Amino acid sequence: MSLAVVILNYNGRHHLESYLENIISNSLGYDIIIADNFSTDDSVSFIKNDQRLQLIELTENFGFAGGYNEALKKIQGNYDYYLLLNSDIEVSENWIAPLLESMEDKKIAACQPKIKSLEQKDLFEHAGASGGFIDQNYFPFCRGRIFSELEKDEGQYDSAQFITWTSGAAMLIRAELFHKADGFDADFFAHMEEIDLCIRLGHQGYQFKVIPESVVYHLGGGTLPYNSPKKIYLNFRNSLFMIAKNHKGLLIPMLFKRMCIDGIAAYKFLFEGKLVFFWKVFLAHLALYKNFRTLLKKRAKLNADRAPILKYHGNILGSFFIERRKAFSELNKRLIKR
Repeated sequence: MSLAVVILNYNGRHHLESYLENIISNSLGYDIIIADNFSTDDSVSFIKNDQRLQLIELTENFGFAGGYNEALKKIQGNYDYYLLLNSDIEVSENWIAPLLESMEDKKIAACQPKIKSLEQKDLFEHAGASGGFIDQNYFPFCRGRIFSELEKDEGQYDSAQFITWTSGAAMLIRAELFHKADGFDADFFAHMEEIDLCIRLGHQGYQFKVIPESVVYHLGGGTLPYNSPKKIYLNFRNSLFMIAKNHKGLLIPMLFKRMCIDGIAAYKFLFEGKLVFFWKVFLAHLALYKNFRTLLKKRAKLNADRAPILKYHGNILGSFFIERRKAFSELNKRLIKR
């Protein structure tokens, strides 16, 4: 089985300098490919100076989604698996073998390791934790992280488990399926593109799994801080894009419901004095209207008889804010089903 560890880089020389040696030393026998997303720092010269690395130079900044798409097209047919990895990650010894072993099940399209915080190693990290889910309103959350609440890792999520989505921060995916699905949706640019891809593949009957035997540590917020206005915009916009493309059922009522919830969040930002966040939610909704025809065309390409996906058939907002269930272990697991 051939595998390439593919790291997308944009002006991340400092991250490459900090973490590459760890990744290389714990990934012996596998190709390490750096896809440079048209950096303006000295990343390219730094990469070229290390003969252990392969470099793909992109001609513009395509964003996270488009950047990976363009880079992986250049190596299509060369590998059975891509291990997509953020540049601000520290890996552990023998982190690849458990992931590859799980892929012996042909129904699994992708898997992820347990992702912990690099700054506080006893905590889970926001981007993936120990496996991702969505609720009935398409809000994402994880084993170990609900909204901004990060749990301490005490081994409570050390079992391998089927999940809804695998984190783009560290994702092992079958190369053939990545290309068959046309990769990430480049219109997302960044954020939630991996959830969209997993939902699309999930509707084709494929499964996803977290393998906590494999552990990595993620700095997080390396490109955009978690409280960045641009990140707020992308998350709200891309959530709506994802629903418009993938919701199996009546679309308009679902979008209306989600946009009403977004509106409540926007006014909360306003009352907190976060005027720019309020404005970004408004712009995200405008983007849905502007792109609605294109989204409907994408929706039409999906199989009307697509399979149901694994998700939480409850309201994570209600569970978290009203019932005060702050940890994944406190949720009603009977609601997690196809």
